[in-house]
Amino acid sequence: MDKPSAPATDRNREPILDVLRERFADRRQVLEIGSGTGQHAAYFAAALPWLRWQASDVARNLAGIALWLNEARLANTPAPIEVDMRHAWPDLTFDAVFSANTLHIMGWPEVQRLFAELGRRMPPGGLLTVYGPFNYGGQFTSDSNACFDASLRAGNPASGLRDFEEVNTLAVRAGLVLLDDHAMPANNRCITWQRSAAHPG
Repeated sequence: MDKPSAPATDRNREPILDVLRERFADRRQVLEIGSGTGQHAAYFAAALPWLRWQASDVARNLAGIALWLNEARLANTPAPIEVDMRHAWPDLTFDAVFSANTLHIMGWPEVQRLFAELGRRMPPGGLLTVYGPFNYGGQFTSDSNACFDASLRAGNPASGLRDFEEVNTLAVRAGLVLLDDHAMPANNRCITWQRSAAHPG
């Protein structure tokens, strides 16, 4: 089996790393939701060696992720684990969560389940950083994002770009407070929320 490859990860990894290096400076255990090919996991874990970077995805993607991690031979990347929004989560410990280009692939019920799980599992002060394209005020931010949304929905009507306001509502319900929303290259965003200590879970 050849290592899977997504060319976009090579283009977006440096801008994302700039955000993670600042936001995750005091973190210790990161859960990556939807690690995809595993390229981000290998790259970010190498660049942020103080973090234990736990890659995860649906079962069919784990073998490909493992190829990248095994080749990197990093001490801070345990074997990837299955985390599927359609099934019960394993018992996990983390103080930060990262996810790139996943919310527009998941169906909306899966996005809702993701934030509900984080509301139950994320410790007070925990961070969530999400990268990807978003709509604002129900509008596309670029023609390219509109075309991308159309192509996603043609392949799977349940997928599509999410409205930031709707996602932020889910975050608030889960006890997460918006910290920042960075504009990124190619009409993407990198958004970070923090779990409120006052939220009952």
